[in-house]
Amino acid sequence: MNASETNETTTSPQPGRRVVLEPTVPGFWLTVLGAVLAVLAPLFGFLVGTAMGPGDDPDALSPIQLGLFIGVVVGGCGAAIALLGVWRLFRSWREAQGS
Repeated sequence: MNASETNETTTSPQPGRRVVLEPTVPGFWLTVLGAVLAVLAPLFGFLVGTAMGPGDDPDALSPIQLGLFIGVVVGGCGAAIALLGVWRLFRSWREAQGS
């Protein structure tokens, strides 16, 4: 028995328990994406607004306010996406209970 035969026999996988991958429930990733977007969008909007500075015209809308407003609108869209994902999760759960 030479060294190459020894390496081949020691590196082969041992038989054991089979790994079965199951897909996630429909709507799970949509819920996660929507929740993250709903939480982080207003924060990033405020961050971008403060990075732009106070603005030149005192009568116009401040970049801080504009950035926060856009962040809240995007965050609201994220909340709607999260609710859609929760609806899909609930629907798949009810289908699983009914069958």
